[in-house]
Amino acid sequence: MPEDKRAHRFIPLEREDYFYPGGRSDAYTVIEINMMAGRKEQTQKSLIKSLFSKIECELSIAPIDIEITIKEQQPYQWGFRGMTGDEARDLKYRVSV
Repeated sequence: MPEDKRAHRFIPLEREDYFYPGGRSDAYTVIEINMMAGRKEQTQKSLIKSLFSKIECELSIAPIDIEITIKEQQPYQWGFRGMTGDEARDLKYRVSV
């Protein structure tokens, strides 16, 4: 994904407002990724495994403390720049990979 096409939202919670699964540390982090449908299973699995690896290497957060969910929606269910995703013809990245 191009740098200018990434949107990040961080929702911090106070410890008393967050329910940790058993066996997790204070570093427990949930990552939800919303994307248009089209990426192959292997592409999505590679993304998940890459995130586990990079987060552990760069932030010292063990994979046990990371939960990743990919949520896919059909391109017609995305709306941006006054059109739906299936109408966009000028994307600078590929969805079907």
